[in-house]
Amino acid sequence: CVVYVLPGFVLLHAEKCGACGPGFASPLDAMKGPREELVYVPCIYRNTESSKPDFLATVDVNPESPRYCQVIHRLPMPNVGDELHHSGWNACSSCFGDSTKARDRLILPSLISSRIYVVDVGSDPRAPRLHKVINSEDVFWKCDLGYPHTSHCLGSGEIMISALGDPAGRGKGGFILLDGETFEIKGNWERGEKTPPMGYDFWYQPRHNVLISTEWGVPRCLGYGFDPNDLKKGRYGRRLNVWDWSTHSYVQAIDVGEDAAPLEIRFLHNPDAAEGFVGCTIGSAIHRFYKTQRGDWAAEKVIQVPSKKVEGWLLPEMPAFITDILISLDDRFLYFSNWLHGDIRQYDISNTRRPRLLGQVFVGGSISRGGPVTVCEDQELQKQPEPFTIKGKKVPGGPQMIQLSLDGKRLYVTTSLYSAWDKQFYPELIREGSVMLQLDVDTERGGLAVNRSFLVDFGQEPEGPCLAHEIRYPGGDCTSDIWL
Repeated sequence: CVVYVLPGFVLLHAEKCGACGPGFASPLDAMKGPREELVYVPCIYRNTESSKPDFLATVDVNPESPRYCQVIHRLPMPNVGDELHHSGWNACSSCFGDSTKARDRLILPSLISSRIYVVDVGSDPRAPRLHKVINSEDVFWKCDLGYPHTSHCLGSGEIMISALGDPAGRGKGGFILLDGETFEIKGNWERGEKTPPMGYDFWYQPRHNVLISTEWGVPRCLGYGFDPNDLKKGRYGRRLNVWDWSTHSYVQAIDVGEDAAPLEIRFLHNPDAAEGFVGCTIGSAIHRFYKTQRGDWAAEKVIQVPSKKVEGWLLPEMPAFITDILISLDDRFLYFSNWLHGDIRQYDISNTRRPRLLGQVFVGGSISRGGPVTVCEDQELQKQPEPFTIKGKKVPGGPQMIQLSLDGKRLYVTTSLYSAWDKQFYPELIREGSVMLQLDVDTERGGLAVNRSFLVDFGQEPEGPCLAHEIRYPGGDCTSDIWL
């Protein structure tokens, strides 16, 4: 492969490197990739009225297709009660230079059962099939970890999965390492005696010799829903945990506030970048993290979504509950979802220290007019938003997982967070099932608008309403690919 260096990026020449491996040469190359035609979505039956296994849905999102907005294939898991959650790849753009690698296996960790499923999406992308099951006992015994969450492929060809805790449900931050060919557990990625008290998401940036992970909470407390009595007791995360990429050692903790619950973390896509953003769920804030002149890492709050004073809800103040964030591949825009308030936001991050709000739409949530919650004091809105309906359906729940098209023009949204919390905060979501929506993005001036012709209603599933979660494209996306 021939390498050309451009300002801020390493770009491999497309003609010379057409067979260099999975993914794209650079984030800007990825933006020129093909339009998505299929998406994979884990669908959960745990805590619903159906006792069926979770399944992986393949959804047709090609507007030229006669099956547009339809689930065209369902791959049920062999067990019940897994709670499929986030997914990742066996290989991605971090392996672009390796022509022996192919993005043909989807890694599906189970948040509750601790099983890990490997799904063959290469043989027939429209009809995935199960390739391998990694049993929870292997995860427990070989790694002393449980509750696996985020999966990322590594440039080495290995697969790395973060965990929320230990097999007993106590908090513990650590990582499971899989062989990228056999999918056997190789052991723990981390080394040394020192580990964080909790785990959740992670992102790595080898050019700065760093991996940063986040903390949700103690698994055995989260499993039954959100208990306000757990606040102020150290049961929810408050740290960004910094790791030395080369030695795999835990080197620093960055405190972002008590009970902040920092969840999704994203570096800027430019592999030279030494900064990114993290969304704090309970704290309802976005923090920018960055490398200091001393060579360590720090964080500063750059967005705070105010809580609303309410009546008719669990607490007298309702936080926004930022549950997912992502950054466009050109590092121009930050997007995030407020699961409780019900809105999705777009920010201009050309100045990363001062994000500027450009777009906002409400697509559900707990504060809609005419519902059980009355907003008594609101620092942002003059009145409660109207209930959100599309194609005659009032959408239950609030916006949760988001995924952006490679060109940045379409933002997909699902509405389920985690079955125990769905059941508590949005019982109608359990009865009616979640949905997938699509927003049109103005990439020139900024702005968001609901695509009124797009709706995937998971309440109409043959085995009963289910809870749809994360969204993945077969060719990769801006939350699964990391450039080296």
